[in-house]
Amino acid sequence: MTLHTNTIESFFAIMKRGVYGNFHSVSEAHLHRYLFEFDFKYNHRSALGYDDAARADALLRGAKGKRLLYQWPNEAAHA
Repeated sequence: MTLHTNTIESFFAIMKRGVYGNFHSVSEAHLHRYLFEFDFKYNHRSALGYDDAARADALLRGAKGKRLLYQWPNEAAHA
């Protein structure tokens, strides 16, 4: 596999469009989640032969058997 500066610049372009366009800001606490999303988008882009259906299929295969756990910081206050 050959890596060029264009490779990382392309990844950063996807990340920058996502931050400015969708999220508007990124918290340090969840930075790893944002980076995983941009990594998925970069690795499943149309230039690599993925269409919307194939991208959705890959997303659902990756989510199969996993649970989304996100609790309130102070769960007792919200019970």
